[in-house]
Amino acid sequence: MKAAPQRSRSVKKPGMRHRFFGRLGPKPALQLAIMIGVVALVFVLGSNIAATMARIGVTPGFEFLERAANFEIGENMIGFRAGDSYARAIAAGLLNTAKIAVVGCCLATVLGVALGIMRLSGNLMLSGLVRWYVEIVRNTPLLLQLFFWTALAHALPPPRRAITAFEAVFLSNRGVSVPGVIISNLSVGTALASTIVFGGWLWLVWRGWRVKRVGLLAPLPVSFLSIVALGIVLAASRASISIELPAISGFNIRGGFSLTPEFAALLVGLTVKFSAIIAEIVRAGLLSVRPEQWDAALALGLHRGKVIRLVVLPQALRVITPLTTSSYLDLVKDSSLAVAIGYPDVMNVVNTTANTTGQAFEALLIVVLLYLALNLTVSASMNLYNSRVALRGERVA
Repeated sequence: MKAAPQRSRSVKKPGMRHRFFGRLGPKPALQLAIMIGVVALVFVLGSNIAATMARIGVTPGFEFLERAANFEIGENMIGFRAGDSYARAIAAGLLNTAKIAVVGCCLATVLGVALGIMRLSGNLMLSGLVRWYVEIVRNTPLLLQLFFWTALAHALPPPRRAITAFEAVFLSNRGVSVPGVIISNLSVGTALASTIVFGGWLWLVWRGWRVKRVGLLAPLPVSFLSIVALGIVLAASRASISIELPAISGFNIRGGFSLTPEFAALLVGLTVKFSAIIAEIVRAGLLSVRPEQWDAALALGLHRGKVIRLVVLPQALRVITPLTTSSYLDLVKDSSLAVAIGYPDVMNVVNTTANTTGQAFEALLIVVLLYLALNLTVSASMNLYNSRVALRGERVA
């Protein structure tokens, strides 16, 4: 007997109301109430801020950024002067923050890696000293360390009795003076071409180092050709490069490149603090590598230094990189403590802007967005690097 065909049952799609409440979680009513409460709180706060600004005669908005700033910034990279716009002043402070963050991250990484390796040294005295250094620095407030380094920088002798090294480096209460590179007759096109050539040289050297084992490319010929190309570019533009040494002139030090006491104190404080943190990260990363890797490399006759550099450290990067990223983000945020020692970072400049214009809410919003942009940039860069060093696929037991 032939069975009767069954009717196809159409599946009824959930309505928009059901999908909306489904996305709110297991307790949609509670989640919806929290969302409404947050929106209402933001609305009330915004209304109160607008009413307060209207009562004191302050017009809300960001038009003040185009007005002339009536203060100076002692240290800036874009030639800011009193009378320039507030937007330019904030840009100068942002560049100062970026400068201290980049240099601080680089120095803290180099010193932290060295300390982390020395922490595992077989020399008990060396490892013990590093251990005490790490424990003392990590457990001391950063602000207290910045006050110490600032007081030490201002306690140095005056320029005429400055501490000198090789007649090229001077330490005084005016800061640190080191030899500077002077480039003259350099146009924008030449600078761009030189940057491209130098970047290509770095990439080719790195690429040549990676494939040197198979004989495809050697870094020495590439380095030579790249330097020749850079010289041709500079010679064609008639640009000249010279090194200027600092020298004592009267009651000051002229020439070279100078670091202000505030910048030097902030840089040393951040470097010392986060080098201790990175040292512990490196130590933990090296210890995370299986002991068999150490034994196998030593059995091949490799020196302990080469074992760490060629075998252990590359494998430990997958552990070191995420934790180091967190340290970099903390360094960028902690650089805002520069306001306590007088370094004109973005926090200091925005604080001065808020005091002179009365636009406190807008200034606070600007500094939040700027630090958010800096941290997202650091995080994205480190995540990109971490994706290159992370293990792919399952780990073979």
